[in-house]
Amino acid sequence: MLRVVLCNCSPNESKELARTLIEERLAACVNILPSITSCYVWQNELCEEEEHTLLIKTTDKRYHAMKERLEELHSYDVPEIIALNTDDVLDSYARWAHEQTS
Repeated sequence: MLRVVLCNCSPNESKELARTLIEERLAACVNILPSITSCYVWQNELCEEEEHTLLIKTTDKRYHAMKERLEELHSYDVPEIIALNTDDVLDSYARWAHEQTS
């Protein structure tokens, strides 16, 4: 099974995070969605930040290693790492993703 992982990060680290996950074969593909605005409360203060969203495609087998590595590399104290299980993936794409993360 494949997982799609959402992770917001600062614009200056998005490419580095994506490349590292690919180079270490922890993800098959990472899409970088630029220029989103996130609003949240951090340490009792309302924040509004420009961020990039990473859409990370990985396998169940590699997910935990990818999550640990992403948490280690990420500059935030509490990085947003949200994994979505997939219930319908094109078979040829799933095979490719498994090959890329093996």
